[in-house]
Formats: sequence, C-alpha cells, structure tokens
Amino acid sequence: MRSLLAFVLALTLAPALAHAAPARTSIGPCISATAKCVQWVTLSGGPARSMVYATYPLNARNSHIRRALIMVHGTNRNADHYFTTATGAAFLAGALGDTLVISPAFHSADRRCDDKLAPHEVSWSCGGDSWRSGGMAASDPKLASFDFIDQILKELADKKTFPNLKVIVVAGHSAGGQFVHRYEMANRIHETLGTPVAYVVANPSSYAWPDATRALPVGDGAPAAAVAGWNKETPHTDFSYGPFADAAKVPNYDRWPFGLAARTAGYTAGASDAQLKSQLAGRPTTYLLSQVDTLPLGGFDDSAPAMAQGATRRVRGEAFVKFINEHLDAKAKVIIVPECGHNDRCVYTTDAVLPVIFPPL
Repeated sequence: MRSLLAFVLALTLAPALAHAAPARTSIGPCISATAKCVQWVTLSGGPARSMVYATYPLNARNSHIRRALIMVHGTNRNADHYFTTATGAAFLAGALGDTLVISPAFHSADRRCDDKLAPHEVSWSCGGDSWRSGGMAASDPKLASFDFIDQILKELADKKTFPNLKVIVVAGHSAGGQFVHRYEMANRIHETLGTPVAYVVANPSSYAWPDATRALPVGDGAPAAAVAGWNKETPHTDFSYGPFADAAKVPNYDRWPFGLAARTAGYTAGASDAQLKSQLAGRPTTYLLSQVDTLPLGGFDDSAPAMAQGATRRVRGEAFVKFINEHLDAKAKVIIVPECGHNDRCVYTTDAVLPVIFPPL
C-alpha cells in the first residue's frame, strides 16, 4: 500500500517537477504513455519495425543520460501501463533527468492475440515458443523477439549518441519476467556492447531450468509449505533436487521454454546447453519475488510443465535461484519484495527495488 500511494503521488507531481527543474537536460523527459512518447525501432534493416515508449529520443545525442532502463510488459502486451510504472519509479528514485526509460511493445495480431498493428509493425507470436522466449515473429520468420531488445541495446551502447551512459538495466514482470530471464541466458550481444548490462527478473510463472532435475515436493518445496510461504520476508532455502517423479506423465516438462531440451527453432536454436548455462550463471541478475505472490492469480501458469517447477510463483523463483547458485556457481541475487503480490507497480516502486533498477552511479 505504501508503494502504491507513493506511485500515485509520483504521477501527480512528475510532469510539473520534470519540467520545472530541467537542470540536466534542456528538454524534460516525455512521461505520458501517449503518442507523443512513441518511437519506432527498425529491425533487420527495415521496413519491419516495433514501437517503444521512451522518455528521450533513442537516436539523438544526449550527454545527460547515464542510465537506461528497458521495462518489458506482461502477457497483456500493455507497454503503456509498464511505461507509466517505470517512469513513476524513476521519479521516486530521482532518476528521471539522467535515465532513459524505454518500454517496448511486443504487439501481436496472430490468432491468439488481437492487437491493432501500424504499417510494417512486426506481429510477434503469442503462443508456443512465443515472444516470451525468443520465438520467431508471426509476421516474419527471420525475426525473433530477442532481436528487438538486441537492437535497442545496440542503439543505447552507441557512444556517439549516449557518450556518458554507464549502465543498462533490462527488467520485466510476470510474462515480462519470463522474457528477461530467458533473454539474459540466451542473448548473443551482452559481452560485445562495451556498456554493462544488468537483468532484473520479477515474478515469472516459469523458468528455463538448466537440467532435467527439479525441486522435490518436500521441505519448502512441498505444495502446502509453498502456499503458506507468504508469511516469511526472507527467501526460503529448504529445497532438495532430484529427478522429476512425473516425467513419464509430462514428457514435455523439460522442453524449451521450461527447460533446455528441443530447441529446434527461434533465437536459442543455435546455442549449446553449455553456452546457455554459462551465460545464465555469469551475467548479473537480480530476481524479485513478491512476498505474497503465492496465489494462482494474474495469468498464473498451471500447465503441467510449469507446475513441475513448484506450486507458486514465489517458490518457483526461490528454488530456481538456489539451484543455479549452488549447481552452476551463479551469483544471482534474490529479493523478497515485502507486502507485494503479483503487482508490477507495487514491486517496482518499493524502496528496496529502486536502487536495483536505477543503480547508483
């Protein structure tokens, strides 16, 4: 509740303050999720393109920008909502003046979704190996959803445009958290940019497990314990791992995007398991798990492959982070976000989260 009240205050005051004291920029940030904040990112040389909301132009030199935050929306493809969340958080962090906030839109007009597309706008896939996991576009078999973020990162890392950019954060909640988790482990450009990139994964319904084992339904992984786990504000750690008991009944439980098997198409098809594991372990990632995200709400994935990872979103994240830290020697961080459920605005406007998405410089 404290975070939501602060967020409302931020939206009320941000337009006035952003323009009243433009000490670092001659033109204040664009913070309304309307057409005036829309920009287009050209993909694969054009004419294919996808839209973003952004606080400053992506293609105009800006020496004031020191951070960039890319905020990926959830399953409703509501980039406008997530742009408002991200700019409200930037206001609370005092970061509107020197942070470029970007909210990309993975719009889709395939049979599972019904977005209205602009001319030449890419229609991303909504089902199967979808936009959440680097799947190929419904309108263009040469374009994967991860290519969209690749292109944004390349533009941000151009020192001619942003000579003082020090760090880029790629964040997402729910389905956006699924996207960012899999993009972190799979993207091919992290080490090539010359600008540090950090990843923030919030409350996804599932993960790409790096081997065929799973957390066993005992200890903190027991369904009853997972559902009751909301009353603890620190991560649960009593997990044991072993073969998935129902593998014969759920033969697809370890197939991409729930595991690393059967990656025959999409952005990840050419990567080895060893490469994905190494990148998953080696890239800086923080997992945000809401304290009370223990109910099947907000598009919770209750499919058999997802349920193989745990009974709730929170326990799935806790078990996954412990596994990769212990078995892959990862250094992933996990924060239990107090008093929040499955709500992006509560998560991203919480005091403990602000320095994660807007790193101090």
